Amino acid sequence: MRHFGHIAPAVRGDLFFREPSAFDAGSPAPVLAAALGATLYSPATRPRLADDVIKQARRGVVSMVLCLEDSIDDSEVPAAEENLVRQFADLAARGGEPPLLFIRVREPHQITDLVRRLGESVRLLSGFVLPKFTQERGIPFMEALTKAESACGRRLFAMPVLESPELLHLETRQEVLQKIARTVDTHRDRVLALRLGVTDFCSAYGLRRAPDMTAYDVRIVADVIADVVNVLGRADGTGFTITGPVWEYFRLQERMFKPQLRRSPFLEGSAEELRTTLIEHDLDGLLREIELDRANGLLGKTCIHPSHVAPVHALSVVSHEEFSDAQDILRPERDGGGVLRSSYTNKMNEVKPHRAWAERTLRRAEVFGVAKEDVGFVDLLAASVAE
Repeated sequence: MRHFGHIAPAVRGDLFFREPSAFDAGSPAPVLAAALGATLYSPATRPRLADDVIKQARRGVVSMVLCLEDSIDDSEVPAAEENLVRQFADLAARGGEPPLLFIRVREPHQITDLVRRLGESVRLLSGFVLPKFTQERGIPFMEALTKAESACGRRLFAMPVLESPELLHLETRQEVLQKIARTVDTHRDRVLALRLGVTDFCSAYGLRRAPDMTAYDVRIVADVIADVVNVLGRADGTGFTITGPVWEYFRLQERMFKPQLRRSPFLEGSAEELRTTLIEHDLDGLLREIELDRANGLLGKTCIHPSHVAPVHALSVVSHEEFSDAQDILRPERDGGGVLRSSYTNKMNEVKPHRAWAERTLRRAEVFGVAKEDVGFVDLLAASVAE
């Protein structure tokens, strides 16, 4: 699979200076962590789940979470588990390559139980999403994952969700973060990425952000994100990929503020109609939040609606300018450091301070590609949604 693989090759050729590289479930963990992109969640109760997975893959989705936790009622769990087993068998019988598939469980015992029940179709499973992850809850989950791997003979990843009240509360946050750090470091080879449960953070204080606001406008949430990145997202080799929080809105709501989406890039791209559509569906706030995710050290995003996928992926493509800067910074002859003017002559690149940024940028370029010099977000988004 590859990002933008659903777009015709000729169209990709017009958009990309370097096209996204192909990857699969067996690719190295750093590649998969960078490639997760917009991870689309779906309740495990959906009766035509296999059809949904295939349809979303054809629309450019490369990672999905099939949820047994908050998206379904407590009473539905047994039936949802049975449905998952049937749907995985259906997918396996059809052949082909589905997206990276993860199951969000509630309790550790579900991991070993589901791996056993999936049988041969477990080959389609990339891992599990572990809710409300702390050291106390996390260790049993990771132990269950280790047993499941041994039982099925294949690699299974964990994606812990950081969303517990203890992580939010100021008096316990530092201790909880340090314990989480030790736990995930112990199981580093199995932790693909860390996910942020911002909806649960807001719930602890009875909050809900409006469609005109991002997670970073809710200060108590922004503070937690900053602390998580501070402890768990460092670029010194100890950090992990941390994904962006979910965007809840996908249909028209009454607006209190002026649209945040600027007109100029859309007019330059002759895409005023696309701009209007995005604003009508409250996706201008999503675009702003995606940009803030990256500015704050997050990569990829939890998504609960298919309309969110294309914007996340379009904004994940590395611009030609970013790519040029990253290459310049990482040239072998620059190992000693120094400062140089960018090839776009609009900024100074400091080799040592910007090295980690450049390395991350080239990793993103590998899986999302590099846009041509005259290609921007609007062109990428328009091509994605036109397919």
